[in-house]
Formats: sequence, C-alpha cells, structure tokens
Amino acid sequence: MEHFSTGRLTAERLREDHLADLVALHRDTEVSRYLGGVRPAETTRIYLGANMEHWDQHGFGLWVLRTKDGAFAGRAGIRHILVDDIDEIEIAYAFKREFWGRGLASETAIALTDIGLLHHKLPSLIGLVYVGNGASRRVLEKSNYLLERSTIRHGEDVVIYRIRR
Repeated sequence: MEHFSTGRLTAERLREDHLADLVALHRDTEVSRYLGGVRPAETTRIYLGANMEHWDQHGFGLWVLRTKDGAFAGRAGIRHILVDDIDEIEIAYAFKREFWGRGLASETAIALTDIGLLHHKLPSLIGLVYVGNGASRRVLEKSNYLLERSTIRHGEDVVIYRIRR
C-alpha cells in the first residue's frame, strides 16, 4: 500500500526526493522536541535511507503527508522499532507546526491503525510517546489505544500505548 488518503490528506511512500521536506521538518525545534531533538541534514538523509530500506524489507513504512492541494504537511508511518529488546511495530506521525491543532494527527493515526491491523493483519500496534507530549497521548487515546506501561528510551521517560486486532 504505497498510497492512502484520509478526508484531508494524501500519503505517498517515502522516496529520496522527499529529503528536503524532511530536513525542514526535522530542523524545526518545536516539531523535533518530542522526536529526539533537531536533526542535522545528514542525520535526516540517513534516516530517509533507513526508512526506505524498511519499506523494501517489510512492505510498509513511512509515508509523506500532503494536503489535498499538494502542500507538504508531515510524515507518518508504521515501522518496526526495538523497545526494551522487544521488536514492536509502532505508528508514528509528525506534522509541520502550521498543521497542529486541526485533528490531522488523529485522522492519520486512525488510518495508520486500519492499515496495520486490517490491511497488514498485524496482531498489535504501539504508540511510543514522551511522557510530556500530552497532544500525542490524546491522539492515541482518541484512536482507542490503551496505555500499557512506562519505560525509558534514549534516556527519556516514555509511555507505550497499544491497540490489538
């Protein structure tokens, strides 16, 4: 499933020509606050390569999100992630600041959940969120994810939400 759409967004499989949009997104201090901090362009280039490889290995991964008129809005996806030495599959999303507060993250989280659980028949998905990221926690709760536990990841306090098929 290389493309999908929601009521207000279109999504396309991550490609090399998305690098400039991702670099700009990852350089925004507010956007990156809960993504591990601002990333230099080279780090984003490596991130892009790793996530394109994830697609090749697993048949799913990150998508670039655009408004219906084609403006870059952010990125989102379903990907394998190692949490406390356990291979989990998480949904992830990050939007440009100008798109915050419009319900797009909830719209995207619901679409990602359907893709993961119904299309790919995954047994469960997680959302991994910094404890202080109340907005993202609310998105997961509205998307019927249940708080499972707390842990530490890269030295930060995080919580894990889960939804099962």
